[in-house]
Amino acid sequence: MARGGYAWWYVDALSADGRQGLTLIAFVGSVFSTYYALDRSRNPYAHCALNVALYGGPNRFALTERGAHALERGADHLAIGPSALTWDGTGLTVRIDERAAPLPRPIRGTVRLYPEGITEGPFTLDGAGRHRWWPIAPSARVEVDLDEPALRWRGTGYLDTNAGDEALEDAFTDWTWCRADLSDGAAILYDVRHRDGGGRNLSLRFARDGSRREIRPPLPAPLPPTRLWRMPRATRSDDGAAAVVRTFEDTPFYARSVLAARIGGEAVQPVHESLSLTRLTHPLVRFMLPFRMPRVLG
Repeated sequence: MARGGYAWWYVDALSADGRQGLTLIAFVGSVFSTYYALDRSRNPYAHCALNVALYGGPNRFALTERGAHALERGADHLAIGPSALTWDGTGLTVRIDERAAPLPRPIRGTVRLYPEGITEGPFTLDGAGRHRWWPIAPSARVEVDLDEPALRWRGTGYLDTNAGDEALEDAFTDWTWCRADLSDGAAILYDVRHRDGGGRNLSLRFARDGSRREIRPPLPAPLPPTRLWRMPRATRSDDGAAAVVRTFEDTPFYARSVLAARIGGEAVQPVHESLSLTRLTHPLVRFMLPFRMPRVLG
């Protein structure tokens, strides 16, 4: 991995009843880390973390950064401290042993994701090909079995991975992303704005087996900013109209929401994120992040 680079593996899931949500991100070269941003060696392996976010009650958030000695990786597994991801050829198992912040409450248990199909490969997000994104499993079944807090649910989910050869903020100013379950698969909308003034808009549709289908790019649809940090949000919808159903994360540089929109001719409730890298690099935000994203030795 290049100096200053990164890789992450991302899972999100919603329970069948729509009441619970979960996000997991395993970082090598933690892109949101103040410590990584200040590290002159730019060694990505020295800044690893498993982000765990639970929504719907009880809400918990963990993103504890660890050094290179806490990282173990192979073709089918990735361990960061006491937590680990394992791929057995049919599904992904995530064994979680983390502590939330700022209140140090435990998050322990297992999440299993079973893809309904695997897509062909990655897309480039920039003209130079230094940033890549692979929506590995747009449609998946998810089983959540946590001991702390006590949570058991089943639902639908998604798996992807991003990798890059430089810091995100070197290439991009911001992006929006969303994924929606459809009756015959899933749709993903990914709009990135480049720091040089250009951008890339991806409108993708996949069948359940992972094969790509044609989709007409939806129209731009405005959304209100978040309430607390006024984080800008926008998306796209067939009719140019969308609404926020629920806000999961409202931070100075990042927002995660559930929307109501129309994609591929269907009424859907996409999982949506907005990321501002301009806000992330503000000195005050860099100063605040370690209180939510601490670093430990073990």
